[in-house]
Amino acid sequence: MNSAFLMRSTTVAAVLFASGFSAQAGRSCEAQPATMEGVQRAMQLAERTSQKLDQSGAQVVVLARIGQNLSEYGLRYSHLGFAYRANQGAPWRVLHKLNQCGTATADIYRQGLGEFFLDDMFEYEAAMVIPTPEVQAKLLPALQDNERVAQLHTPSYNMVAYPWSLKYQQSNQWAIETLAMTQYPAASSRERAQSWLKLHDYQPTTLKINALKRLGGRVTAANIAFDDHPNEKRFSDRIETVTVDSVFAWLNRSGLGGAIQTIR
Repeated sequence: MNSAFLMRSTTVAAVLFASGFSAQAGRSCEAQPATMEGVQRAMQLAERTSQKLDQSGAQVVVLARIGQNLSEYGLRYSHLGFAYRANQGAPWRVLHKLNQCGTATADIYRQGLGEFFLDDMFEYEAAMVIPTPEVQAKLLPALQDNERVAQLHTPSYNMVAYPWSLKYQQSNQWAIETLAMTQYPAASSRERAQSWLKLHDYQPTTLKINALKRLGGRVTAANIAFDDHPNEKRFSDRIETVTVDSVFAWLNRSGLGGAIQTIR
C-alpha cells in the first residue's frame, strides 16, 4: 500500500469528505448530504470522546461507533478502529479500515476523531475498550508504522467476511488480525494471526441470514459475499463474522482489555 495514502492529513481528508468522497464501514452507503445538526452532533461526540480518552490515561483504545442500525441482529455497534496518540498532549488519531462505497475494495485510513464521527452516524454514541498496558505497548509502535498496519491488509472487502478465511477481509476483521500480529511476533500472515485468535478463544458472531436475504445482498451489493463461508453453515442460514460486540466481549473475557465504556 502507498504510504502517502496512509499519511493523508486531516485537512486533505476533510476536503475529500466535503467534496463527496465516499468510504464506509459499518454504515449504509446511501448518498446523504451532511446537515448542520449532524456536523454539530458529530463534533460534540468527538469532543466528549477526546475528553474521555484524555482521562483514561491510555495511549491506545479500541473505539467503536454506531454507523447503522444492527438491532435486527442483536448488535449495538457497527464499526471499530484503534484510537491512539504518540505521547501526552498529542492529538488522538483513529486508524481503521474503510470500504469504498459501491465497490468490493477497502483501504486503511488515519483520521481525526471528528472525521471518524462525521461518517454518516446512525446514532451519536461511541464505545471504547481500553486494552491492558502490555497490549497497548505492543500496539502503539505498530499503529504508527505504515508498513506494519498494512502488513495483513487484504483489499478485497466483504461486509460479512468469514473470520477464518483469507479470501476477503472486513474492517473489524483487519483490526483484530492486526492486534494479533502485534501481540504474537510469529503472526506474520493472516493465517497465523487467525490461529492466534482461535488459540485465545475469539468467538465471532453468528448471524441468522436466510437464503433470500443472502441472494438479495449478493446480487445488489458488491461489498457483500457469502462464498467464503463453509457450505454447511451458509446453507443452514448461519453466517459467522467479526462484529464490534464480539470483539469487545472477547477483549474483556480474555483479559486483554477492560469493560465497555460508552460515550454519548
